[in-house]
Order: sequence, then C-alpha cells, then structure tokens
Amino acid sequence: MVPRIPRLEIPGVPLHVTQRGVNRCAIFHDDRDRRCYRKLLWQACNRYGVATHAFVLMGNHVHLLLAAPVAGAISSAMRNVGQSYAQQFNLRHGRTGGLWQGRFKSCLVGDDRYLLTVMRYIELNPVRAAMVAAPADYRWSSVHMHLGACRDPWLVPHPLFLALGADARARGHVWKQWLREGIAADDLAAIRRHLAQERALGDERFQCEAEQRLGRTVAWRRPGRPALSRN
Repeated sequence: MVPRIPRLEIPGVPLHVTQRGVNRCAIFHDDRDRRCYRKLLWQACNRYGVATHAFVLMGNHVHLLLAAPVAGAISSAMRNVGQSYAQQFNLRHGRTGGLWQGRFKSCLVGDDRYLLTVMRYIELNPVRAAMVAAPADYRWSSVHMHLGACRDPWLVPHPLFLALGADARARGHVWKQWLREGIAADDLAAIRRHLAQERALGDERFQCEAEQRLGRTVAWRRPGRPALSRN
C-alpha cells in the first residue's frame, strides 16, 4: 500500500477544508442532521483546540475554514467529527457503510487577500448552488455572524475580518458589500484547483515560506507530465 502524503499543515495558518458524501450522496437530510454535525464539530474543535473561522453545511458536502496552534490538530478534529457523525447518521437513517468520499481535502490559505476571498467563497456556496438568492437567506453558514446579525460562541472571527471595522455593525456593512461583489472567475478557479490538489493558496512569498517550513512543494501544478527539456 502506498503511504499517504502528509497533509499540508502549519501551526496558525488556516486550512480551507471540504468533505463530501460518498458518491456525492446527501450527508444531511434535514436540519436535525445539520444540528448534529454542528454540535459534533464544535465538540471536536473544542477538544483539539481548533478555531472555526467560517463554515457552510451544504446538502452533500461541507466547507470549513479552520486554524490550530498545533500541526495535526485539525486532522484529529476532522477524523473525530467524521467518525462520530457517520455513526449517528447511519443509526438515525437505517443505513450501513461509509458516509464520506475518502478523507477530507484541505488547502493552506495564506495572506490577507486570499483568506478573505476563501471566506467569501465559503459563504457564497448556497448562492452559487441556486439554493438561495442571497447568502443571508441560508441558515447553515457563518454569514450571519459576519453580517453582525447574531453572536455565535463556537465561531472565532479571524483577525483579518475583525480589522474590517471598529465594531460588529461596521464589519457587517463591509462584509455585506464584499458578498455583493462576488468572486472573480480567476479567484474562483484558483480556490478550486488548489483545493483539488491540496496545495497552498497564496502569493509567491507565502508559498516559498511554506515550502521552507514543510520541506516539500506546496504550489499548484498543471495536470499532465512535465515538459521535456530541449537543452
């Protein structure tokens, strides 16, 4: 068996995490399922010291923005919530077998621009999926906290988000405008391809620093065989 490549994790650097149901099957049938997952996620993150900066619970997958001061903590938390939720989901819905499509995928997110863009990407998911007309119309995401509509003790506002305004009202106004602007096609494609390859999303400086710390390549690579040298 070929050993798995270690996940890219750097203490303090957020990870954009996504996990899908096997064969793209539904992992949430109703709000009771979503409440169960959210509770288990909070418990797992609390146990392993993981901060949740943003989230959205879709029908057959989840998107999370997580950070931890210790490498490996996010993997432990996700493994814990994944196993616990699958057991409870199967028991409630009378099914057997695996629920998840392999292990979760993750992407390191660095520098100011990309981190806020990933947060926006996560909270715009229901709009892109044509489930709602506006992000605030979807109940199961972190958008309500970021818009200042509620306080959620299990969510941890990222420092870059807190820098958007002096108080919750000011930050909510700025964030609402950001959401209205949407995401440029280039940024959307970059987020998706870096997540698919589980690479580090950020500028060249961030990627170089990540490579030095991890001792391995972290940049996205174009699919296919490397071009042959003509020298």
